[in-house]
Amino acid sequence: MNKKEIARTKRRLGYLHKKLAGIGPIMRGTVVLLGTKCGNPRCRCARGEKHLQYYFSVNVEKKTKLMYLGKSKKAEAEEYSKNYELLWNIIEEMTLLNFELLKAKKR
Repeated sequence: MNKKEIARTKRRLGYLHKKLAGIGPIMRGTVVLLGTKCGNPRCRCARGEKHLQYYFSVNVEKKTKLMYLGKSKKAEAEEYSKNYELLWNIIEEMTLLNFELLKAKKR
């Protein structure tokens, strides 16, 4: 790496650090739509037409955990999940950039 590439890489890392500060709430997981039964024998779900409801799904210690969201918390949970994905992408890019900088350092 020449001096210009090193400077460019360091500027990019600075930009990514600033971007990290503005990410907001983070949750690892996914918003899923699941069909459920309410238990009423006269309901349509008893005949197989299930009620569709939103849940947040996350795997913790090899177990899937679900949290009921309903419609009111769905958008917020999706935003948290997208923030996690953004965080992960930033970390991946920073890893590659720091790898190149470390490789370019003289002994």
